[in-house]
Amino acid sequence: MASAALSVTALWNEVSRHGQNGDYTRALKAINKLLQENKDDATALHCKVVCLIHNGNFKEALNVINTHTKVLGSDAIAFEKAYSEYRLNRVENALKTIENTNQETNKLKELYGQVLYRLERYEKCLTVYRDLIRNSQDDYEEERKTNMSAVVAAMNIWDKPPLDDFGLHETTYELCYNLACSLIGQGRLTEAMKKLQEAEVLCSQSLSEDSDMTEEDINAELAIIHSQMAYVIQLQGRTEDALQLYNQVIKLKPADVGLVAVTANNIITINKDQNVFDSKKKVKLTNAEGVEHKLVRKQIQAIDFNKALLALYTNQAEQCRKLASSLQAQNPGHPRPVLIQVAQFCKEKQHSKALELLQSFSQKHPERAAEIKLTMAQLYLVQGHVTKACDILKSIEDYKYKAGMVSALVTMYSHEEDIDSAIDVFSQAIQYFQENQPNSQAHLFLVREAANYKLKYGRKKEAISDLEQLWKQNPKDTHTLAQLISAYSLVDQEKAKSLSKHLPSPDTMSFKVDVDELENSHGATYVRKKPAKVTGENMQQNEQGHIDIKKKKKKKKGKLPKNCDPKVAPDPERWLPMRERSYYRGKKKGKKKEQIGKGTQGATSGASAELLDASKTASSPPTSPRPGSTVSAPSSNIVPPRQQKPAASGGTRKKPQQKKKKGGKSGW
Repeated sequence: MASAALSVTALWNEVSRHGQNGDYTRALKAINKLLQENKDDATALHCKVVCLIHNGNFKEALNVINTHTKVLGSDAIAFEKAYSEYRLNRVENALKTIENTNQETNKLKELYGQVLYRLERYEKCLTVYRDLIRNSQDDYEEERKTNMSAVVAAMNIWDKPPLDDFGLHETTYELCYNLACSLIGQGRLTEAMKKLQEAEVLCSQSLSEDSDMTEEDINAELAIIHSQMAYVIQLQGRTEDALQLYNQVIKLKPADVGLVAVTANNIITINKDQNVFDSKKKVKLTNAEGVEHKLVRKQIQAIDFNKALLALYTNQAEQCRKLASSLQAQNPGHPRPVLIQVAQFCKEKQHSKALELLQSFSQKHPERAAEIKLTMAQLYLVQGHVTKACDILKSIEDYKYKAGMVSALVTMYSHEEDIDSAIDVFSQAIQYFQENQPNSQAHLFLVREAANYKLKYGRKKEAISDLEQLWKQNPKDTHTLAQLISAYSLVDQEKAKSLSKHLPSPDTMSFKVDVDELENSHGATYVRKKPAKVTGENMQQNEQGHIDIKKKKKKKKGKLPKNCDPKVAPDPERWLPMRERSYYRGKKKGKKKEQIGKGTQGATSGASAELLDASKTASSPPTSPRPGSTVSAPSSNIVPPRQQKPAASGGTRKKPQQKKKKGGKSGW
């Protein structure tokens, strides 16, 4: 018995020594030997659970706890059980374990805060951390403040922002980063970018002081800051710069699957329907194992929506429907999955199915019907059913009397030439504002537009009440008064005359402007010319004594043709075509020359002999007169040049040359 007691003591000493050194594997071996001696030893079982948790064997630790619940006790082992469930992503079970225990230790409260944060119960989580910071004094205060700032940032981004200022100073890069996230949630992007830059500097300085940190480790820690900076740049509209920074983060291949998934998703949103091949590669990064445990529900939802949209852009109809149906099952009240399915139906020209789906969703979820009905109206407009679109828009109670909706309805009714319905839309909107916001800016604006519309389409009688209401609100508005007088002139002329007395006199309406100075100014586009001095020759006095001024008409000089010599008299035949002029001798090109010296040797034709006889040609009269000489009247036998036909001499025609035959040589 003494030796057994000594061995148990030695084993406990060994467990203590290995535990202090952090060697939990050897400590676990010693504990197992102790449990062989006594399998129901509660202390040994508790130590075994702790060693398994330190070694990352959470499932085995949970099995030991569940197997020996009676021995260990639910309260004594509550923290270890809840922590194991939390690490196994059984967050709901961990919450139940914590809430069912009677312990109130700081470590259990901190775990409770982590569980609430994962479950996105931010208000309760914030209360837990505030209580911890107030009632604890140890070395973990900085970590608690960091966690508290993360909760505040999450509330600003995903939930209702807290009203209190918790006085968290940015002494570390984690606190500075969380403050930047809070500013992003509030829409203060410029301030958020400054805080992110400060966090980048603080992170580089603090990590570079640690000798164990390599450059790769520092870049990996900076990756989340750079990704958030890229997100701010993207929100500012500088998508090219954001895309470059996102790709730099992806190239580092961070170990945080949540960071990689969010960065890849943001790249997909920038690509949209362009660069689809790159988007398909980035989608694979969002499907990494464990991503769903690193992101909040809204982030996962956004990633799934973008997957469905990418399937729509890449013409994967079945995949798009499958993803959209899955999203609708997970979020039955969200309109976006339905709109994705409708877009797919419209792409396939199945507008009737799209309208049926929209109608069904609006009936099941009337609280989200406004957005759906706007889409239905758009589909009706695409099909050319303008009246149906108007009926759908008029059924949206939330937007029925807004200026934009009234404008859209009036425009569509005007397009259909249904002026009465358009005026009815104005009347209903004016009545609504008359009852709820009388004489407000929106009310008077609608009255003004209704009056202008009625005047535009000749409904002056109907416009009188609107114009009177406007004039009563502002009696100094001469434009409205003039419109009112014009409208009354068709209905009640006496009323128009009485109202015209309220118009300002011409003297008060005239402006003290020097017209001559204004016309001669630098900016005048038209300057009135001053009248020229009148001489006595141009003046005639009429019977009444008034002087009439004769205006001189200026004669315009005719334009002469180019290369014209004014000293030479013009050709009298210049108006005739060249062929009909007396001195026309025909074109040299194309004339057939007389065949001189052709035929047998020494033989000459009669015509050629006469041409060669100089004695005969010298005494012959000229064939055509010279320019400027007198020409006798032509005889009736002479044919004009245009009616003459060239004489075709058979002897002078050339025979067409025969084509040479291809092939062998011809012999003599």
